[in-house]
Amino acid sequence: MSETPIVFLIFNRPELTARVFAAIREARPRTLLVVSDGPRPTHPEDAAKVAATRAVIDQVDWPCTVLKDYAAANLGCMVRVSSGLTWAFQLVEEAIILEDDCLPHPSFFRFCSNLLDYYRNDPRVMHISGDNFQNGIRRTPYSYYFSKIPHIWGWATWRRAWQMYAVDFPGLAEFLDSNGFASYCPNPGEREYWTNLFRDTAARQHTWDSQWVFTLWQHNAVAVLPEMNLISNIGFGPEATHTLGSNAPEANIPVADIGEICHPSAIVRCIEADDFTFQNVFQRKRPRQPVRPWALLRRIKNSILK
Repeated sequence: MSETPIVFLIFNRPELTARVFAAIREARPRTLLVVSDGPRPTHPEDAAKVAATRAVIDQVDWPCTVLKDYAAANLGCMVRVSSGLTWAFQLVEEAIILEDDCLPHPSFFRFCSNLLDYYRNDPRVMHISGDNFQNGIRRTPYSYYFSKIPHIWGWATWRRAWQMYAVDFPGLAEFLDSNGFASYCPNPGEREYWTNLFRDTAARQHTWDSQWVFTLWQHNAVAVLPEMNLISNIGFGPEATHTLGSNAPEANIPVADIGEICHPSAIVRCIEADDFTFQNVFQRKRPRQPVRPWALLRRIKNSILK
């Protein structure tokens, strides 16, 4: 039974939710915090889908405290995720976070719990991810490396880190002119990419995840990324209306056991891995246009909901 609380973000996909819930059931957390958005008024079918998705949570059959933050009306991505995580971290000091289409390897939970304990009091580390997008390239002889990118398809963090988060990019202008920003993005092209991204998100206020990247960088922190991929995103498929569909390189990436966890001796960001991720994930399809992290991938997944 896992002592680490799990936050489960759900909406209106009962089939996918049930698959991820089955993985959570195997981990048997003592505390499960469930965050659900409400049905969209422009989608009449949402009410039934949201109800069916929430019904999956009623299948908890192990000793577990289940806490629910269910929105009556649709709040949208930015407000629902950010407010839901804020609610969760008012109740727990640390947590593992899964969305309804992020299917974890069983060792993902052990990996997160181990590192939550290992870096609990180290402000340099603010995020633990289960994702690896290095296409099989091992970057270190250890179980994980350090990155500037906090991937969010299965992750974990602490209250001490999340309490620094804000949706409105406080201090953005000053940060973009700082040496800190230049140190994270020494390449002028990448620096322009993130500058445009942060400014666009601040103006439109349509998502929550770019702000989390900004939060880490603003506080001179890094994320932990495993050398083995521990999360398979199952939200892609033939129902998608966009051309990539299930052929997207990030769709259904195989997972593997992290094995015995071996910690690095120093917190040093792996620049080669970060450069590879920027070139092959964020800019692969639109190299001249700054695209919000995971936006291209999420665009495909969201089409399933329409």
